Amino acid sequence: MSDRNDPDVALETGAQVPPDEPVIAPEPEPEEPSRWQQALRQIATGNAIISVLAVLLALLVGAVMIAFTDERVQAASGYFFARPGDTFAAIWDSVSGAYVALFQGAVYNFRRPDFVSGIRPLTETLNFATPLIAAGLGVGLAFKVGMFNIGGRGQMLLAASAAGWVAFSFDMPFPLHMIVAVIAGIVAGALWAGIAGLLKARTGAHEVIVTIMLNYVALYLVSWMLRTPGLLQAPGSNNPKTPPMKDSAIFFDLLGPQFNLHFGFVLSIGCVVLVWWILDRSSLGFQFRAVGLNPKAARVAGINVNRMYVYGMLIAGALVGLAGVDQVLGTVTTGFSSGIDAGIGFDAITVALLGGSNPWGILAAGILFGAFKAGGFAMQAAEGVPIDIVLVVQSLIVLFIAAPPLVRAIFRLPQPGAKPKKRTRSARKEEVAAK
Repeated sequence: MSDRNDPDVALETGAQVPPDEPVIAPEPEPEEPSRWQQALRQIATGNAIISVLAVLLALLVGAVMIAFTDERVQAASGYFFARPGDTFAAIWDSVSGAYVALFQGAVYNFRRPDFVSGIRPLTETLNFATPLIAAGLGVGLAFKVGMFNIGGRGQMLLAASAAGWVAFSFDMPFPLHMIVAVIAGIVAGALWAGIAGLLKARTGAHEVIVTIMLNYVALYLVSWMLRTPGLLQAPGSNNPKTPPMKDSAIFFDLLGPQFNLHFGFVLSIGCVVLVWWILDRSSLGFQFRAVGLNPKAARVAGINVNRMYVYGMLIAGALVGLAGVDQVLGTVTTGFSSGIDAGIGFDAITVALLGGSNPWGILAAGILFGAFKAGGFAMQAAEGVPIDIVLVVQSLIVLFIAAPPLVRAIFRLPQPGAKPKKRTRSARKEEVAAK
């Protein structure tokens, strides 16, 4: 066909178009999405929205479990077909009552006569969150280096033992005594985690297996020291427990003696800023992220990958060790046993996953899980809801975060990087010809 008979040329020159040729009007180029549309799309395809929706889904499943375990709901469901409204009212009362109690036990209690006593639940939340934030930072930083640090329990036990031994064995003025105890705990946690990093760097041993075994080694080592006079066991006692910490080594209260929030929370916030600076503003953090993304490419680029493994685990162990220090110098100051870790080492994995291994995300996740812990006891006391339901909700959060496609499918979110398909010119011609 000549240019004269081309429909596009005919539209431009005004020439006559043969009747058997369809006329295709030129379509305007698609407009670029606005900044608000781009922002909304980035939010919908980002990891942060997955974490938020995972929490919402877990709370919904928790609401179903609360309703099923409530005796009033079970009684009303016996005559559901006669009076269905009673069942729905009982479900609403049980679920709303449980979550209101959770809020009042974790954020603010409206039943208190004054603001000071009403805000006490929030301080309890922050107190529970303090070791979770520190330990979560240690796990998250290891994730950035491409390592799975599940040895938090052992690192906390060794750090707590070292800090506790300094705290009850020596006489020093405040705050020197506190500073020395903190440093001792951090160093102990770093060295214990450094074993896994060194073995991976030198022998290629998988850090998951090594850290699991180190957890058991630390547990039995600390248990032996707690039963041995002259080491950690309190003088004149047969119980596997240490003496109380001396006042000169204990963290001071931030808001007064009526609240349990102590100086350890400030240290955890400082660690958030420090880890953010290391990962985003330092050359060491760049090397950490490069090794975590592709260790082979990092090695080709001249990065000492084995050294990064050791450095990463040392810093991660120091952060997890701070969580152990928080326990013995801030929470359990009257003497501790082998259960001083309180499951925080494993909860830190959940916190790091929910926070996306981002320091600020870990801070938010730690506060959220601190709220679950503080509010869970209030929910159990006020509504009789089993505390195990809170643990189920935490587990479901991990489940949903580990399956982002499931969350995206439930809420019909676009896939990351997906763009709307554009019709080509040939496709438009085919559509016109088909008509």
